[in-house]
Amino acid sequence: MPKKIYIFDTTLRDGEQSPGASLNTHEKLEIAKQLERLGVDAIEAGFPIASKGDFQAVRTIAQNVRKPVIVALARAVKQDIDRAWEAIQYAAKPRIHTFIATSDIHMKYKLKMEPEEVLKRAVEMVSYAKTLCDDVEFSPEDGTRTRPEFLYKILEVVIDAGATVLNIPDTVGYAMPDEFGALIRGIRENVAGIENVILSVHCHNDLGLAVANSLAAIQNGAQQVECTVNGLGERAGNAAMEEIVMALKTRSDLFDYYTDIVTEQIYRTSTMVSHLTGMHIQANKAIVGSNAFAHESGIHQHGILSNRQTYEIMTPESIGLKQSQMVLGKHSGRHAFEERLKELGFSNLTQDEINVAFERFKDLADKKKYVMDKDIEALINEKVLKVPETYELEYFHISSGNTLVATSTVKISCDKGVYEEAACGDGPVDATFKAIDRAIGVEVKLEDYYLRAVTSGKDALGEVTVKISKNGDIYIGRGLSTDIIEASAKAYINAINKMILAQNGKNGNQI
Repeated sequence: MPKKIYIFDTTLRDGEQSPGASLNTHEKLEIAKQLERLGVDAIEAGFPIASKGDFQAVRTIAQNVRKPVIVALARAVKQDIDRAWEAIQYAAKPRIHTFIATSDIHMKYKLKMEPEEVLKRAVEMVSYAKTLCDDVEFSPEDGTRTRPEFLYKILEVVIDAGATVLNIPDTVGYAMPDEFGALIRGIRENVAGIENVILSVHCHNDLGLAVANSLAAIQNGAQQVECTVNGLGERAGNAAMEEIVMALKTRSDLFDYYTDIVTEQIYRTSTMVSHLTGMHIQANKAIVGSNAFAHESGIHQHGILSNRQTYEIMTPESIGLKQSQMVLGKHSGRHAFEERLKELGFSNLTQDEINVAFERFKDLADKKKYVMDKDIEALINEKVLKVPETYELEYFHISSGNTLVATSTVKISCDKGVYEEAACGDGPVDATFKAIDRAIGVEVKLEDYYLRAVTSGKDALGEVTVKISKNGDIYIGRGLSTDIIEASAKAYINAINKMILAQNGKNGNQI
């Protein structure tokens, strides 16, 4: 009989640590709710001691997401563990996840502790966490470079101290699949009491082997896999959740395991995470990339038309991607629009959110002859998941040319009134950003600017992602329009609104 593999999603903790990724509390909650619909068993909601924003996000998720286990990360330090429990105590299924480094190189150069000191600290902190929370996970950081005999010993003593989950991290992505599988098998064979806990793995992708190592671990007795949507994470990222899940499902002839993941929600989850983090998915990314189910070769196209299984080992529908597209236009009605939303995985929208989306759809249909699925997805992500708008673009005007200095005039509204300013710049986008700075009265640094066409054609929607910084903090903004200058202005103002929201939170206001 197939055995269950628990899916532990750490997109909101390790995934958000991707360089350039940034999420506010509202966005983290939306992702957590989608992960709940996806069917993950555990959500690592954050690292509460890291910042007030992280603490707030973990607490909000614990209060609002009830089905999965909600996990908070903590170093093997009493202050960290207290803060973690303070954040997750409201969860229906709380878990404290504490860790300490165990490899010789980490103990000597990072911790500056002797092995016996590390053993003692691990036992003390797991025991302490157990007094607060029944479910305690322990990770020996840099586990794959830890001496096996020391790894076995520390795992045994934390089991005795009350740990319920043991997680073996390949922290620097160093292991090979056979090697990692052997390590997991060795733990199964040599650690007393291992049969009484869940054995988990957490693999990084520095050598591109995170998914392969995770699958090797499953074959050798791991019961839980820690992973992220789209493989986000530190450096080269983590094991990609969607790849692990679909590998187990597609190759059920080799893997006698199953997960509770609702695979039809994979594509929706992937696009939401990509949109909110500003981390775009490469076209040839397995499972969720735009080319994953595309066929250009004539030979491939002929085979697909004869029988899809000739070149597709899984169906687009199995991950929630509809193969046939219904083209909507300005004459399409509300019923057809709502049905399309459901087919695209937006069945959880409120009536008010549907009304807003339908108005936006009608506005876009007046500008485009046909509105495609990706246009609708972009509209929902841009409008329904938007933060409160402190400032809003009312008007912009551009004067630009190859013999002119670009000039932009903008009108910005807020609850205090309307502000109009003009500025010159190195091109129309730069001029618009400078005019917005003047109108709002802020000084920020533009760290990154990214423009992509949502669909093809000269009337395509343009989606702009900007990253701005202020006092070392990064804020990501997004804007959508058939006019790339308008999309750029919206994205820039969206980032500023997020910055203001975060600053209000730091000043003690609810975010």
